Amino acid sequence: MIKKSTLRNLHRDLGYFYLGLIISFAFSGLMMNHRENWHPEKYTIETKTIEVKLPEKGEIDDDYAKDLGEKLGIKDKMRRQMIKKNTFRISFEKHDVEIDMKTGKGEIVSFFKTPIISQSMSLHKNTSNFWIYYSDIFALSLIFIALTGIIMVKGGKFSFKNRGWKLALAGIIFPLLFLILLS
Repeated sequence: MIKKSTLRNLHRDLGYFYLGLIISFAFSGLMMNHRENWHPEKYTIETKTIEVKLPEKGEIDDDYAKDLGEKLGIKDKMRRQMIKKNTFRISFEKHDVEIDMKTGKGEIVSFFKTPIISQSMSLHKNTSNFWIYYSDIFALSLIFIALTGIIMVKGGKFSFKNRGWKLALAGIIFPLLFLILLS
């Protein structure tokens, strides 16, 4: 039988070890939950004003758009180009270009990944074997921390036996109800 003090020490040390990861997961989870409202992972933006001489509409095609992008110093891959409401638009992976067909005036909008936030959000999306195994160990450790936490409070009205099991059961039922009601 494992001594209670050994479990307490292991519980404490795993808790300390995973504290940073728990905070990182919680932080990136909050950002992932609200990514449609403010795009925390995606980009910080920089805008540059430009002026170019455009050819006639009929002469503008994908090759022209790619060449123009290169002349404007854009090195990332072009996604698409179009002319809509007298505005020539080119979409690149990290840039958008809009130019007025009549005046040739426009702008380049550059998108950059937001440092730290972008990387922390990838915690929820990473599929490398190392990260999967590390996440599995983390998940098992959280289960261990939760189960050993049961013995942390000695008997009495706040013990797991008297009160904790009800809260744990509620903690299991709440997300299940949420999933059932949303599906």
